[in-house]
Amino acid sequence: MAKLTERFFDSKEQMTEALSALLKEQLSSGIEQDGNAVLMVSGGSSPAPAYKYLANLEFSWEKVSVAMVDERWVDVTHEKSNESFINSTLLQNHAANANFVTMKNSATSAIEGQAECEKAYAELKTADVTILGMGPDGHTASLFPHAEGLKIGLESTGKVCAINAIESDVTGSITERMSLTLKGIADSRKVVLLISGEAKKAVYENAKTEGSEYDIPLRAVLNHPDIDLTVFWSP
Repeated sequence: MAKLTERFFDSKEQMTEALSALLKEQLSSGIEQDGNAVLMVSGGSSPAPAYKYLANLEFSWEKVSVAMVDERWVDVTHEKSNESFINSTLLQNHAANANFVTMKNSATSAIEGQAECEKAYAELKTADVTILGMGPDGHTASLFPHAEGLKIGLESTGKVCAINAIESDVTGSITERMSLTLKGIADSRKVVLLISGEAKKAVYENAKTEGSEYDIPLRAVLNHPDIDLTVFWSP
């Protein structure tokens, strides 16, 4: 089982404040220990306020590398690009000085681009903090239930994997993704899972019960003995 800490907040504002403090602390610790820090980021509305707060923070951003937890296999100009979202929220103002490591490359498909992406991510040190989200289907990163590539994602010793999800209301029409593997997620000093709302809280509680990791991939994170996981929840 993961080393699990649960922090339930009364409001999104309280969660944002706590998340911002945790991220600053982890990045500062990384720089102090290694001379540089690595932050793995997810898209989504939950971390956006913290990203915007951090962007305005006077910090040694030139010593920080930012990389994606997962990405749709679309150009950065696409409205669904996670990289574009990070560019517009985190990599602004002071944080524009951070080193960004892209997950999407010029390959025509995620599977063809996997080796290049793996090489880029292998050059990064152990992440100081990795931010995960969770979907109503129990996916995290782009590890979707029963997706093509999920077995590799859960079992590979590499950091990234190509995923082709089963199209659903959750995935939308863009099912081809690149994602951190379970090993890639575990290669982090601290992992933070952000959840909001009662419906997702119920999915999270279900993920804590026994069952298949292929049905609810978040289970694989919760069951991993090497992951130091803090769960943030807000209404």
